[in-house]
Amino acid sequence: MPYSISKVSNISSDASLIYIISDLTQLSTKEFSGKELAYIKKRVEKDKNQKKFFLNRLDQMVAIIISDPTLKRTDHLEKIRREGAAVWQKMKEEESYFLGIVNYTDDAEVTLACAEGVVLNSYSFSKYKTEGAKSTSIQLVLSDGQVTEAQISELNYLCEAVFLSRDLVNEPVGTLTAVRLGEVVQELSTKYGFKAEVYGKAKIEALKMGGLLGVNQGSIDPPTFSILEWKPENAINKEPYVLVGKGVVFDTGGVNLKTPTGSMDTMKCDMGGAAAVIGAISAIALNKLPVHVVGLIPATDNRLNGNTIVPGDVLTMHNGKTVEVMNTDAEGRLILGDALSFSEKYKPKLVIDLATLTGNAAIALGAHGTVGMGTADDEVMSSLKQAGEDVCERIVWFPFWSEYDELIKSEVADIKNVGGRDGGAITAGKFLAHFVTSPWIHLDIAGPAFITSSDSYRPVGGTAVGVRMLYRFFKNITTL
Repeated sequence: MPYSISKVSNISSDASLIYIISDLTQLSTKEFSGKELAYIKKRVEKDKNQKKFFLNRLDQMVAIIISDPTLKRTDHLEKIRREGAAVWQKMKEEESYFLGIVNYTDDAEVTLACAEGVVLNSYSFSKYKTEGAKSTSIQLVLSDGQVTEAQISELNYLCEAVFLSRDLVNEPVGTLTAVRLGEVVQELSTKYGFKAEVYGKAKIEALKMGGLLGVNQGSIDPPTFSILEWKPENAINKEPYVLVGKGVVFDTGGVNLKTPTGSMDTMKCDMGGAAAVIGAISAIALNKLPVHVVGLIPATDNRLNGNTIVPGDVLTMHNGKTVEVMNTDAEGRLILGDALSFSEKYKPKLVIDLATLTGNAAIALGAHGTVGMGTADDEVMSSLKQAGEDVCERIVWFPFWSEYDELIKSEVADIKNVGGRDGGAITAGKFLAHFVTSPWIHLDIAGPAFITSSDSYRPVGGTAVGVRMLYRFFKNITTL
């Protein structure tokens, strides 16, 4: 990995430094000259809201981050992550890749949050650059007696899973077809220790997954259906949790071609849900959480040829329900429907699907939140929402009123795949509800899954939204 995080008792003098303090009195003449302390004090007095300062010594970059524990806990830690990311951005400009974090507060979590912000902001996807690309590796050392080796190992593995998920989203369809995605799943299962099985087209046909096969009709590449499973001997749950990720490796919109300028430019990200599931299960396996989790990934691209499905076609899904296709650009729900139906064989405790499903969700929340809905009980939804708040991958619950069911009724089939522009994110969820009877949560990550301008520790491109939230959710379950 292009980074390493470790714990040390003393940081060598050739490292750039980040000091985390809650009060200026914690800075001493051991680390700072009298002139430096006077400069810092002057800056603080001039701008009480400024929480980050830089000192550029001739042979060393130094940053001071002032912690503010009066903030709401989740806001406090997110602020530290973002300050850490900003410090790394500055140090990268100075080509300073050996960093030390010294925490003078009594809060170990701020050290970990700062390290997380630094590492996540160090990500880059430059494998296809032939000029100007420079491979850099961060060596991050932590000086905090409260931080344990187990916590550092956990953070290393979590960041590795985030990087993996981002790489998958950023990979173009020319090198990441549905078939290749299945191969990646198998390779990762060997590397990280979870089980994996990948179904090819013949098996998908035998399972009568009409949604996945229908979307795939326009492609020259076959679909795949990947099953990932982490089932340790000490799993605390008898019934598995099932994660379902939309795996449309590229979406043209089909016959309902995406026509607005720029609307197709980022469609390699339409498998962001699949990438989140792969990343989450990888993080869970790497950190050996005692929880039984299954991941399901239906994968295909959505393209045009003479066999492409068209509006008016009727598809028979895996559970036998019929769907009138009204818009071929509403393809994600078709492949998810088959996967959700397949999940029932596990008699799951909870099903969570993640999908870059609707523009409606992106318009509603932009890149700052995920639209959620479903049939799980309030306690489960509250737990998932809190996990999202903890890592700043926030969920906004949309209503799931029965009136929305009327909008997807079909005159010729059981249901139709779109319900109109109004309430589009909700009617998409209502469509999915026809294929799952277990407690279920739908997460529409269309807004935050891929960004076109950097946002602190989320660089341009795939963000891996969902990975950190799901990992935190399952970690919280195992530590109750």
